Amino acid sequence: MTTEQNYSVNQYLVSNLLSKVQIWEIAILEIQRPFVWEPDKVTELIDSLFNGFPIGYIITWQSPNVKLKDGNSSVGKTILIDGQQRITALRAAILGETVKNKDYADVKIQVAYHPVEHKFATLNAAIAKDPAWIKDIAPLLNGSVKASYVRKEYCTLNPQADEDFIEDSIEALKAVVNKQVGVIDLSGNLDIERVTEIFIRINSKGVPLNQADFVMSTIAANEGLGGNLLRKCIDHFSELAVRPEFYNTLMQNDKEFADSEYRPMVDWLRKENDDIYDPSYVDILRVAFTSKFSRGKMADLVSLLSGRNFETRVFEDHIKEDTYKRLTDGVCQFINETNFKRFIMIIRSAGFCHTKLIRSQNTLNFAYILFLKLREKGYKPELIEKYVRRWFVYSILRGRYSASPESNFDYDVKQIDKYEDFGAYLAEVEAAELSDAYWDFGAIQQLNTSVASSPIFNVFLASQCFQNRKGFLSTAITVQNMIEQKGDVHHIFPREYLKSKGFSRSEYNQVANYVYTQTEINIQIGKKSPAEYLGYVRDVQCNGGETKYGGIVDPEILKNNLLGDCCIPETTAGMTIDDFSTFLEMRRKLIAQRLKEYYFSL
Repeated sequence: MTTEQNYSVNQYLVSNLLSKVQIWEIAILEIQRPFVWEPDKVTELIDSLFNGFPIGYIITWQSPNVKLKDGNSSVGKTILIDGQQRITALRAAILGETVKNKDYADVKIQVAYHPVEHKFATLNAAIAKDPAWIKDIAPLLNGSVKASYVRKEYCTLNPQADEDFIEDSIEALKAVVNKQVGVIDLSGNLDIERVTEIFIRINSKGVPLNQADFVMSTIAANEGLGGNLLRKCIDHFSELAVRPEFYNTLMQNDKEFADSEYRPMVDWLRKENDDIYDPSYVDILRVAFTSKFSRGKMADLVSLLSGRNFETRVFEDHIKEDTYKRLTDGVCQFINETNFKRFIMIIRSAGFCHTKLIRSQNTLNFAYILFLKLREKGYKPELIEKYVRRWFVYSILRGRYSASPESNFDYDVKQIDKYEDFGAYLAEVEAAELSDAYWDFGAIQQLNTSVASSPIFNVFLASQCFQNRKGFLSTAITVQNMIEQKGDVHHIFPREYLKSKGFSRSEYNQVANYVYTQTEINIQIGKKSPAEYLGYVRDVQCNGGETKYGGIVDPEILKNNLLGDCCIPETTAGMTIDDFSTFLEMRRKLIAQRLKEYYFSL
């Protein structure tokens, strides 16, 4: 069996490679995004070329030809898929082009050259004053000044220098643009999944090709369909969601975006400080694509943006146009202030008051997809709220998107379209995965863990917030207050008490041994056994004695705090080291039943 070789390996002179980029023969599509390399790394790259060291392969892909409406074909563009930072560095150092910093401001990176010592450095104040350095190699390498002029100027400033030596040194520097760079050209016959596989195999670190980056590059390439501005909208929304203070800087530094139709759509973020859901550009793409196309695999979006007809396997222009329009609609729905804030409100209404309770971004993503889909289908707001809350909590409990998220996204979004009533699908899922067997056995097993960020324990904390439960031995301060204000996570059987009895970390750090309490109560308890400190609250504080551990002085309030607020067995007040295992079993059962009660109340 023989297979077609869908790539070629070529050597390009640095000058030729940069020329191809300049005339857009090779599309470097990340140029509008911040340059992440430190200036010293740019200098290191030039030094490697100067000394004939390899700088790694550049990888390009010939995107597929597209069938136009008139029957003709449009030749696909050669797209740079790996090596963007290196190419940008070369353009900055050799061509003298500006790059964008994290604030999207244009900045210059000037590489200086010491012709006597054959050294390179990033231009700084000290080098700027030192005549021994050529301050900027770009004018010499891009041909805007002649080598003879640079040599004469240098020797005038450094009369002790050997003119012939300096001439040879400058010629050696000029030779940088004639050094060769290896380029792997991938064929347009390859789809994105094969391109990704090849990329992983070529990459020495085995880093997967980020298909979302591929999507962003593909979007930006099509200015005719508004892709460049759509790309900026996605990037800027994700940045502003994290840094609202960035708004004014952005408006000053990106006039094109500031004057676009997208700018009013993100204006609300400048006063938005809620961090429950801070989506990255990957999240925005995933939600927008899945909600509008009912597909979960990012590779499909790359194909659709290229115009692929999945039935005929031909690339067609009208499909490309339709894809851009639908994706734009999806992004606009995602960033809509009303949609976004209502979704956040729903998540918070389920008790998820803080980011520490949400460990899966994909769970949030699909919950937002569900919200947008149900809203588009015209579901009543109260049903949307109920279904989104339940699906979100169910997804966390069962880890629905922790493995193979794209496949699960793809399956679930198709079920949303398949069922006339999403409630019927939800009921089927609940019957299969949240039956009595789960609450009586599965949930209890999940709670047998020492992982503090365990998803099921986070759901329990959310349930306490949802039900406005008090903290351990607190009369007024709630669990939500403590989560938001960094209250203490207390070991009911104190850690030092268990350690002194020979228990290991995995034993005393069981999540069933955790509870939120006030710092002063935690300190007062110290190393005491539950029998000692809880016994004191029960027998002394609640009988008119001195208050040592919180302010509870009523037996009924104590009972409600232990069993009602915190799912702690009442009998814990008499427990010692011999009872620890029994305590854990009892509390796991109580938490599991509380979770069941909480879930079906959502």
